[in-house]
Amino acid sequence: MSLISTALRASRHSTRNLGIIAPAGHAVSSPGRWQKRAVNTQPAYEGHIPLNWFEAGFLTVGSALMALTNPRRGDMVAALGDLTSGPVLPRLRDAMLESAEGRQILRDRPRVNSHTVDMDKLALLPEGTFGNAYVTWLERCGVTPDTREPVHYVDDPELAYVMQRYRECHDFYHCICGLPVNVESELALKFFEFANLGLPMAGFAAAFGHLRLTQAKRERLFREFVPWAIKCGSSAQSLITVYWEKRWEQNVEDMKKEFGIWDPPEPRWSRPLSEAKAAAAKRQKDAEAKMQQASS
Repeated sequence: MSLISTALRASRHSTRNLGIIAPAGHAVSSPGRWQKRAVNTQPAYEGHIPLNWFEAGFLTVGSALMALTNPRRGDMVAALGDLTSGPVLPRLRDAMLESAEGRQILRDRPRVNSHTVDMDKLALLPEGTFGNAYVTWLERCGVTPDTREPVHYVDDPELAYVMQRYRECHDFYHCICGLPVNVESELALKFFEFANLGLPMAGFAAAFGHLRLTQAKRERLFREFVPWAIKCGSSAQSLITVYWEKRWEQNVEDMKKEFGIWDPPEPRWSRPLSEAKAAAAKRQKDAEAKMQQASS
């Protein structure tokens, strides 16, 4: 993000200079106008980076190009998501307000990371529960819930939380749909998310991400996964309204029936399920040992 952020800093520096160097005959009125701009661009929440229209446009184009050339740049992918989600976030917030579960999320504003989710406690849950399935999915994919970029460029604090909530619940979508984190499965989930939530970033990834696949993988994506993703995503309950943390002990198959989700075509996993279950079982034994030590 170095080149883009440097350009943005230069733009802001020029703007500040314009507020100081007022034209002759406008010494009284000009400072007031620029002071008003400074007030309007104060951060609205921790981590918020206010942008004017030029900065937002520049960063949108730059982050789109960077996301296309290097999808591993999570900061650029997140920035593009922030900047293009404006028209959709109010609709997602309204969907949450129409649901008792969604309203509770907006009141509590839970966060999903290794500090807020007790993995040892989830490992103790019976097999078949959502909490146990989530821990097993993390083990099988070799990921943690601590990799999500914070929201910076959504101006409204409540809408910024809606965006953050989507971002941090992305792995729950993987888990409930039974998809790993390879490129083909990620693209399948992006098609699902675009059909389910309508976020432009998901549509952008779905439209261009497949260009990096081999012909065989691209053909399978569009032949098998995309029809599932569009049909299932468009008919399923809006997943932004689900309070996942309140459902750890619920049967995962019952949740899928409730949400209207069915399994995708068999994806390609890099790690056998048996290994992931063994790792989850080890975590469970370690958690039980900690509980015994704490009680003794």
